Amino acid sequence: MNNKRFLVCLLSVIFFVAFALYSISKDIRLIGGVAEDYKDKKGRVWHSGQKEKQDWGGWVKKLPQTAAASVNDLTAAAKKKADDAGYDHQLFGAVSWAANPATVKYDLKTGNGLFNVTYMVREHWSPNNRGYDIIIEGDIVEKLYVTPGKGEIDIKEYKKIDISDGSMEVELKGNAATKKGDLNPMFSALEVLGQSGTAVGSAGKLTAIWGTIKQEFR
Repeated sequence: MNNKRFLVCLLSVIFFVAFALYSISKDIRLIGGVAEDYKDKKGRVWHSGQKEKQDWGGWVKKLPQTAAASVNDLTAAAKKKADDAGYDHQLFGAVSWAANPATVKYDLKTGNGLFNVTYMVREHWSPNNRGYDIIIEGDIVEKLYVTPGKGEIDIKEYKKIDISDGSMEVELKGNAATKKGDLNPMFSALEVLGQSGTAVGSAGKLTAIWGTIKQEFR
């Protein structure tokens, strides 16, 4: 095998490995405060936030604590907000939480690409009096967050989270700067969705590069 052919073979291997890494991404959904996975009305599976070391990831550092309240106690406005966003009320029936200074932390095996993260929480225990930061990949995406009133919910979306090492770290951490009496962070549900076309876009770039490589060695 001459040097040129060997180099082409080597670059082929590198190309296809890179293609695989950029193409593999998956959506992940978590439900807090429950031991078992939950399938919603649309057939989507929400993994239990009380699990670790799953193929999709899991909690890290410390098992979150749990608390639950009846979804019947959600306000009419909260139920409408969930309905309008396409989420079952049941997603807001419980929470995974941590006693400050412990944090709620997850490592999610998303694969690579751009992702949109939706954070959902229901307040029941410390209405308008719970404060913490929402952190994704080490960046504070929601600083000094304060939960809503009793029976209310929040649904917040953070877009274009860029993942290049195959996993996403999500952490909730109490922050005294909120000046709230309860610094115990929590969540009801998390949804991580790959942005449409990002894997294709990355693959397209790699394909273009491969075309250039082939031209150079013809």
